[in-house]
Parts: sequence; C-alpha cells; structure tokens
Amino acid sequence: MGVVTAVSRSDEYTFTKPVRTSITLLAGLGVEGDVHQGVTVKHRSRVAQDPTQPNLRQVHLMHAELFDELRDKGFAVEPGQIGENVTTRGVDLLGLPTGTLLHLGPEAVVEVTGLRNPCLQIDGFSKGLLKEVVGKSPGGELIRRAGIMSVVIVGGVVRPGDEIRVELPAQPHRPLEKV
Repeated sequence: MGVVTAVSRSDEYTFTKPVRTSITLLAGLGVEGDVHQGVTVKHRSRVAQDPTQPNLRQVHLMHAELFDELRDKGFAVEPGQIGENVTTRGVDLLGLPTGTLLHLGPEAVVEVTGLRNPCLQIDGFSKGLLKEVVGKSPGGELIRRAGIMSVVIVGGVVRPGDEIRVELPAQPHRPLEKV
C-alpha cells in the first residue's frame, strides 16, 4: 500500500502548485479551487484544440520516488513544484493500467486515465529536467515518467499521510498512454 506524501493546488495558471494541508476532490470535476477543475479540458493547449473535450486530466499524481531519482542527478524538486496535485510514495504509478481506481484516504476515489505528457515548461522550472522525465526505450519508444492523470469518481478530502489503496480493473489490462 502507498501513502499520500503531499497535496497541492493552484487557482491560477502557474507551473508550480502550492502545497496545502488538504485538498478536496469533487466527483466529475477534479480538485476544488484548482485551475484545472472542470468537466471539459482546462489545459490551455487542449482548450485551443477543442474546448469541448472531456477533462481526463482532473487530478495529476506524481510519485515521490521520481524526486529521489532527480535529486541524485542534481535536480532539487519538491512536491507541487512540477504541477502535480497529489504526491505519492509506495505505488508504482507508471506501471498501473488504464482504469485503475486509486482510493485516496477514507473517501476519495480517482480513476487513472493515462500518462502526463510533460511540456517544455518543465525546462523553464529547471533546465535539463525535461530530458530526465521523458526518454526513449531501446526500441525508440517514448517513455514518460512525469506522473499520471486521473478523473474523480468519488469526492472527498485528501491529506498527507492518507493511505492509498490500488484497485486494478478487470483483465485484459490496457497500458497507460499519454492524455
């Protein structure tokens, strides 16, 4: 089982989201008070393409283990600094299949929709960071390591220290793709 190590939200379009003592997830909408909350897409590039697309990126989760790896490579990254809402430890987020349910604390449930597709803004935060969170497999496939995206199925308050329970979907499992 995993644990929530930090929660973050921002009501403005900023790359970094301030860490909070708690966040409230709203079913079908996302993080209450977060700029990306809503039924339809809120990320600027996606709104420009088609503002009626469903918002599959309501809650961004990032694994703290990535921060440990980045620190070893000389990058100082703390929770919320690269835009996630929920920082986790002890869950292989990138290895989860699409449709996995994550129970965050006693109430909230999110459904995993796919991988975060990091953009150039990440290098604006720290030069060279993008190539550390996006790479290529030996076969030339793009590997995205900047967390996962989800939608809120059941609302509730999420706090640091909350337990994370993983509920896998029925087989066959579909691997995560960018959303």
